Amino acid sequence: MRVPFVAVAAITLALAGCVSSGGLHPDGQAIAPSSLQTARSLSGVTLSPAAWPQADWWSGLGDPQLDALMAEALRDNPGLAVADARARAAQAAVGAADAARGPSVNAGASVAGARLPTTVLPAKVGGGHFRVAKYGDVSFKWGLDLWGGRRAAWQAALGTARAAEIETRAARIELSGNVAAAYAQLGYAFTQQDLSRAELGRASKARELTRQRVAAGIDNQIQLRQGDAEVASAEQQVALAARAIDAARSALAVLLGKGPDRGRDIARPQLLRPAELAVPDNLPVGLLGHRADLVAARWRVEAASKDIQAAKTEFLPNVSIGAMAGLITLGGHNLFELPARFYQLGPSISLPIFDGGRLRANLRGRDAQYDLAVAQYNQALVGAVNQVADELSALQSLRAQMAAQQRAQDAARGAWQLAQQRYRAGIGSYLEALGVRRQLLAAERGMAALQAQQVIRSVQLIQALGGGYRPTPHELPPASAAPAAAASAAPAPSSSTSRS
Repeated sequence: MRVPFVAVAAITLALAGCVSSGGLHPDGQAIAPSSLQTARSLSGVTLSPAAWPQADWWSGLGDPQLDALMAEALRDNPGLAVADARARAAQAAVGAADAARGPSVNAGASVAGARLPTTVLPAKVGGGHFRVAKYGDVSFKWGLDLWGGRRAAWQAALGTARAAEIETRAARIELSGNVAAAYAQLGYAFTQQDLSRAELGRASKARELTRQRVAAGIDNQIQLRQGDAEVASAEQQVALAARAIDAARSALAVLLGKGPDRGRDIARPQLLRPAELAVPDNLPVGLLGHRADLVAARWRVEAASKDIQAAKTEFLPNVSIGAMAGLITLGGHNLFELPARFYQLGPSISLPIFDGGRLRANLRGRDAQYDLAVAQYNQALVGAVNQVADELSALQSLRAQMAAQQRAQDAARGAWQLAQQRYRAGIGSYLEALGVRRQLLAAERGMAALQAQQVIRSVQLIQALGGGYRPTPHELPPASAAPAAAASAAPAPSSSTSRS
């Protein structure tokens, strides 16, 4: 009985010395969306369950040319090809991880010749003669996934691929917002050009009248030099507006994936209609299913949790089955004769006992990756909720600014009309009327800037609300993707090798 006792003792000591995952676990905890309070920030804002943007939200801005440009950008922008390539690479990794779960079968054959010296084999056996060896075999190998490690690795790759797939949708949503914003900026640049040209005309007329008054001895050279300065400033503004048009067209050409000449073909935009000021109710929770970046972040958390499960199974015993069969002959014998056959079959078991800390370092790294994924998810969630609130605040402020600017513009227009009436009645001078006209142009310039900001901010609000993203059922992560410390639980032993 001494031998079995020694064997048991040796096995016990070996198992006691095995590497262990004890004490290692991730610390990441998700922020609950419901904990992000928005009631005060959204006070006074219209709330509606139907306020989520539509997939083709840009059609609501009211410009057919923008619709055509959006379709062109979504078709030809090279940045989308980058995102698509990353998604395909991630999907290929899923295939590789899935293939690693199953058995492998390989076949090989070879023919080799050699002269064996008599110092190795006697001449009677074969030494000193040239001999030809023929060989062929088929091998089978399958590592049984007893603890689900390879399945978890496949699920991790699948989660990463899902995240990459969603990120292609996010790239399209971002592109559509950039196109709409650049288009609105182009429209504003054209308005600026109109107002700059009007100001140049006003300044030129005022300077000419001043020149006539100086010639008549009514004014002096100071007023004339002031007029010269106004004309020069107006000319500079005209040039600046022309440059802004070129810059906006160039930006659109880049977004369309075309050369600069494509931008020159873009006609002047229509006056865009800003989006309505309304947001969905239950905003923080609703964003989880309407923003592609949040859905992708949840998939990356899911993938990181599966990576931890896969890493933990490496601490456990592993069983694999291997088999080989083949034919081999030496010299002139027929390779396909029955005596040339050979075969072997043998299961094997492995258990890590000492590896210098490699497995624990690997698991520690997987835990850190999980914590990173959770932190990035939290960062995206907090940023998304605050972005919506900030865009709403900006739009509310713009509405108040535009109301005040409209009153200023109406007053300036009234003053301009009154100045014209005084001039026609012979009471006031035309030079005085042109001075009033300058105030009106300045008011119109301020209103144009606010209108452009309103359109751009409304586009940014649409983007903050997800840009019309509607995930399909397969795009949504499972309930287990909610970040929690549950990912630190040890994998449950299972003898199943199902590839479901």
